Amino acid sequence: MAKRSDTLETVLLAVELLRRIPRSRKVTASELHQQLKDAGIDRDLRTIQRQLEMLSEHFEIERDDRSKPYGYRWLEQAKALAVPNLTPQESLLLQLAEEHLNNLLPTRLMKSMEGFFRQAKRNLGPDSSARLEREWPGKVRVVATSQPLLPPKIVPGVFEIVSEALYCNHWLHLDYRNSAGKRNKVDVMPLGLVQQGPRLYLVCRYRGYDNERNLALHRILSAKMSTLTFERPKEFDLKKYDDDGRFGFGDGEKVRLTFRIKHNAGLHLLESPLSSDQQVVEIEDGILEITATVVDSAMLERWLRGFGDAVADVQRLPIVAAKL
Repeated sequence: MAKRSDTLETVLLAVELLRRIPRSRKVTASELHQQLKDAGIDRDLRTIQRQLEMLSEHFEIERDDRSKPYGYRWLEQAKALAVPNLTPQESLLLQLAEEHLNNLLPTRLMKSMEGFFRQAKRNLGPDSSARLEREWPGKVRVVATSQPLLPPKIVPGVFEIVSEALYCNHWLHLDYRNSAGKRNKVDVMPLGLVQQGPRLYLVCRYRGYDNERNLALHRILSAKMSTLTFERPKEFDLKKYDDDGRFGFGDGEKVRLTFRIKHNAGLHLLESPLSSDQQVVEIEDGILEITATVVDSAMLERWLRGFGDAVADVQRLPIVAAKL
């Protein structure tokens, strides 16, 4: 029974290696070893090397042994492998995931998926028969709701270390410079990674504190992952943290907001309400009165001011007072 189990493990390892060997470039045994490790497949490097030697003898795989470390790649004329090839639909999904979720997936996962991303690109290349799937990315677009900005530059390696610590629940040592230019070296408990427009923020707790803070990744000068782990606070919920307006520069206080707005400027609020309890009354020709429960924040204030003279009579009533 143990022998059959070992055989199955060998076959599965061979399949994983075959799926990760690229065509357009050479990959080393060490690189494949790391990809497998990131994917949760832990094998020693020598085992990977022996498997690659065997595979290069039985498949159309080129082994470049002119110098060490040896490089492996599929021959250009090699036929597509019959073991789990990506379907056109799976290829499309992976291509969109790589493009739009790159900053929201653990770095180790993205690295372990590199072989699949390359296969997806080949499957949707100009010579593929998957015409409809190949055309789809050109038919959809995520557009900005405000003036587009280029993302700030993040120190090389910082994102990878931060996302790894967040993924593994490890403490982080950061050298951080805030918006006022003050520089501090701090230990933080990473709790969430948030993309707001072109910027990335780390939601965390400083060692010795139980309140959350938002640190801009582009202001982190250096990051080091500690060997110490932590228990993720059960009371922390990233969705609720966001719903409370923490990224709109608020403190979670909800108010009953009332304002009047010209019909043309407020038409979109009839289609996309401020809240589920929003009420709209046309008080006179061309003027709407909007009432809704919202989180009071600096973002809300900027949003209202953005309408200029089209908005008037703004009132914020605390929820407790509104119930009396």
